[in-house]
This record gives sequence, C-alpha cells and structure tokens, in this order.
Amino acid sequence: MKLKITITGPKVQGVGYRPYLAELAMRLALRGFEVYNDDNAVVVLLESDEQRVKKFLDTATNNKPLLAMVDKVVSEEYIDEVMPLWQFASINTATQMNKAIPILLAVEKNTDMIPQIAKNTDTIPLIHEEIKGLREDIQPGFALQVRQIQEDVRAIKDRLGMP
Repeated sequence: MKLKITITGPKVQGVGYRPYLAELAMRLALRGFEVYNDDNAVVVLLESDEQRVKKFLDTATNNKPLLAMVDKVVSEEYIDEVMPLWQFASINTATQMNKAIPILLAVEKNTDMIPQIAKNTDTIPLIHEEIKGLREDIQPGFALQVRQIQEDVRAIKDRLGMP
C-alpha cells in the first residue's frame, strides 16, 4: 500500500516534523518512506503493508512535534515510486548532521561560559541544607510536599553533576 500524506498549518516547518516522522517510520519498519517540505506543508510518501500504513497515518494525524501547529492532515493514494526507508534514513542522517555541526562548533567556542554557569549554581547546596533544616519545623501534613522538593533538588544536583 502506498500513501501520500500532506500536513499543513501555520507552523509545520522548522519544528522537527521531518525527523519526528522519520523516527515513526523506522519504529513501524515501513518498506518505503520519504518526507520533505513543500510550500507551507510537510509531505510524506510511504509504502508498506496496510496495517503499518494505517498505523503511521493514525499516529501522524493524532500526534505532532511539541512546537508544531497543524490545521489538517490529508492523505491520498500514491502510485509512483517511494524511496526505501534505509536509503532515506542514510540521507536524512547526513542532512541532520549538517545542521547540528555548526551548533556543536558554536558550543565548543563558548565553553568559557561553563565556569560562570557553574558559579551560578553554587547556592543550590545551601538551599538544600536550608530545606533540610526546615523539615523538622513543618507539620506532618506538608511532609509529602517537602519530599517532592527534596527530590526536585536532588534531580537538579544530579543533572549538574553535584554531590
């Protein structure tokens, strides 16, 4: 089964729609898949068995990247050739790497900001100790809230690599 899906709306490009749909196609192990931007739309060409194509269409209709704003998703039968998924994935990987490399280079050039960022987080252990000290003063009804705050502080410290 072959299908052409057109996704339109005020914000369907520049929000990660193509990688999102490519990942969906790989999860469903479609035989053929292509996705590209066209005017103010994202166009998908796909080929696979009927069950996988319907699952893709259902997911693409009911889910979207976080920043996307979609007006409609239209599907129609498609008769032309569709690129094999593995081939599209190879091309897409190179395309995404070309987008990521300038960002990585910019981050590498700005690593001098890391000490300042670390310095701005120095107060986290002090706040954590203050919260621990207040714990004894809080009535038992608030214990769950305090535990949640402690878990949040621990998560922040773990993310920052702090003991």
